[in-house]
Amino acid sequence: IQKTIDRIVAGAPDAITMHKGIADMCFQPHAGKTALILKCSSFSPYQPGFDTWVTDVEEAVRMGADAASMGCILGGSEQPEQLRQLGLMAKQAMSFGMPLVAHIYPRGDFIEKKDQYTWKNVAYAVRAGAELGVDIIKTNYTGSPDTFAKVIEACPARVVVAGGEVGNKIEDYLRMTRDLMDIGAAGVTYGRFVWEYEYIAELVKVLKFIIHDNGSFSDAVKLLDDLVKSQK
Repeated sequence: IQKTIDRIVAGAPDAITMHKGIADMCFQPHAGKTALILKCSSFSPYQPGFDTWVTDVEEAVRMGADAASMGCILGGSEQPEQLRQLGLMAKQAMSFGMPLVAHIYPRGDFIEKKDQYTWKNVAYAVRAGAELGVDIIKTNYTGSPDTFAKVIEACPARVVVAGGEVGNKIEDYLRMTRDLMDIGAAGVTYGRFVWEYEYIAELVKVLKFIIHDNGSFSDAVKLLDDLVKSQK
C-alpha cells in the first residue's frame, strides 16, 4: 500500500481518500503534497447496504485532514439510519469548518441492481446529500452525459463520479471524464481503476489534464501514450 500511495502522489492528485490506519502509517511522507480526505465510515461485502461509522470529524481534524468523507447507501431498509448518520456527520463537519464528502449510492435492498444507475434514483440520492449539507457528493455514473446532466441539475452541491465499471479499456474512463466535465460535474473520484493501472502517476496526470486544463479526449489519449512510452 505504501508503494501504491507513493505512485499516486507522484501524479499530484488533488486529494486522496483513505482510512485512518493507512493514513497514519503511510501518508506522513506526502503531507503537504496533496490533500487528505479521511474516510469516516465503511461497508463490507457482508453488509453492502450499510456504511457504518469508524471514526468522526474530530479525528479528521486531529490527523490534519483537509476534508472528511462518509458513505451513505439509500434505497433500502437501512436508509433511515444511513440518513441520520449522514446528518450528524454533516453537523460535525460544519462545527469544525471541515468540508464533507459523501459517497452516496442508490443500492439498498429495495432497488434492483439494474436500477442502481437510473438517473432518477441517482438524482434522488445526490439531492438527499445536498439537503443534509454535504459539500461534494460522489455517486454512480448513469451511463450517458444526457442522463447524468439531469442528476447534476437536481443537486445544488458539487457532484463527482466514481469509477465503477464503465468499460474494459482505459479510453472508456478518459471519455467518461471528458463527458462529465462537459456537462458540469465537479470532477471525478476514481479508485481501483487508477491504482490497478500499471502507470498510476501518468494516469493521474492525464486525468488532471482533462479536468483542470480542459484537455480534449484525443489529446488526453495521446498524452497518456507519450507519458507511458517515456517510462518504458
